[in-house]
Amino acid sequence: MVGTRTMPSGCHPARPGAGVGGWMPVGQLGRKPIRGWACNETKSVLVSQVMSVTDQGLNDAILDATKKAIERWGVERLTINDVCDAAKVSRATLYRAFPGGKEVLLEALRVRELEVFFTTLRAHAEGETTLENTIVRCMVVATTELRNDQHLALMLAAEPNEVLSQLTVDGVPRIVRVATAYLTPLLEPYLSRKEAANLVEVVARVVISYFLAPSQQFDFTKESHARAFVRAHVIINESINQGAMQ
Repeated sequence: MVGTRTMPSGCHPARPGAGVGGWMPVGQLGRKPIRGWACNETKSVLVSQVMSVTDQGLNDAILDATKKAIERWGVERLTINDVCDAAKVSRATLYRAFPGGKEVLLEALRVRELEVFFTTLRAHAEGETTLENTIVRCMVVATTELRNDQHLALMLAAEPNEVLSQLTVDGVPRIVRVATAYLTPLLEPYLSRKEAANLVEVVARVVISYFLAPSQQFDFTKESHARAFVRAHVIINESINQGAMQ
């Protein structure tokens, strides 16, 4: 559960509206995050500037602490002091790493979690040798990781509106951008870049939709279900399907 604060005597309530931020925690996949495939085109200019001028190890430590603090306090109650306490750094150090404060910090965390998610997803799908198998593998791995993410489950229970906004209206454009950057190259042996990007977007939106509102007909954690869905709803010419093998 998200923690509640006990206010010592003599303290004043926090400023109204002091820090409101959204976050989609997709990711400590298998509790072994994979880092390193920076997807710069998916970052905001501000975040990319921040990440380029500060120590990456410090950034990761602060972002890890942010994630832990969110688990305790929730996104809306989260303060910079909470993160500093968890990371054992001063406010000055945090603001040097993430100038702009809470919103920049949360945006950097969202981007990192998405990069971890899609790095792992791409690693699982890289060995497939047909278009259909690649799509099916992406759907199965993505859905499985989303369902197994205990942090995501915790946040959905504690702050459903916040998490849902990051999986729908507020967050989907970002998710689609990162998914396109990471997964389009897997489909380019079979399709043009534009067609591959369009298909990645459709698959990403389908997976999110079925995760948020599970179907009684299709369980995408099962390969047979994902394959049946693809064959029913995605028209794949056989010559295109075998493109990588030609």
